[in-house]
Amino acid sequence: MSATTFARIDYTRHLPKATQALLTLSQHVHGGVLEHTLVELVFLRVSQLNGCAYCLDMHATALRKAGVEPRKLDTVAAWCDSRLFDARERAALAWAEGLTTLPSGEPEEAAYQALQAHFDEEAIATLTMAVAIINAWNRLGVGLQPQMP
Repeated sequence: MSATTFARIDYTRHLPKATQALLTLSQHVHGGVLEHTLVELVFLRVSQLNGCAYCLDMHATALRKAGVEPRKLDTVAAWCDSRLFDARERAALAWAEGLTTLPSGEPEEAAYQALQAHFDEEAIATLTMAVAIINAWNRLGVGLQPQMP
């Protein structure tokens, strides 16, 4: 993958209503039943998987501002091997990875069952919507290379 040093297309200018709709969806997820830091951890991990530098910067910054320990942020990419993530976070991150890597197959039933141990139906729906939203943002970020703030 080559690094692009300039924005390709300002999609916010060409599709302002669609961009606003995606922002509104993001706000609904952040205002839902899941805590802010969990949503941001999921957004960060999915952005790592998708290689979206813009979103990585945004969500790592948000997690730092929320007071997440730097050691934890440093190990998000290896969350399954890190003792810094609790069972609830692990279930959410496993689900997020499974949904993000759909071409390799649907998420395993065990990942869904792990979710059920920590989240009710509304939270599972919210988490799944969060993964869908960040994947959409990542496609825009990777494909169109918005200007880094």
